[in-house]
Amino acid sequence: QVQLVESGGGLVQPGGSLRLSCAASRSIFSILAMGWYRQAPGKQRELVARIYSSGSTNYADSVKGRFTISRDNAKNTVYLQMNSLKPEDTAVYYCNTDPPIAGYWGQGTQVTVSS
Repeated sequence: QVQLVESGGGLVQPGGSLRLSCAASRSIFSILAMGWYRQAPGKQRELVARIYSSGSTNYADSVKGRFTISRDNAKNTVYLQMNSLKPEDTAVYYCNTDPPIAGYWGQGTQVTVSS
């Protein structure tokens, strides 16, 4: 059993920044790839960033150059640094393994980008 808890979301103006955290109940990041996903109302959930156990990363084209995924294995935490935020980044952000494990989905954290 693994629990993933997302935090760090909030309301930010366009062009602003947020740093999201994903805390795991036990150490898994040295073994599994992790991803940040987001889902906006009426839209499908999409993978926006992933980090492999090796440390290699990938990003969706829509966020590349603006978002950075990282992890701290000692803290069992994955981060998503989001810069130059745009209104279209508004969504609930989730973390999970990549590919996702159904039982790992948490509550997510709301990110709202609005002026």
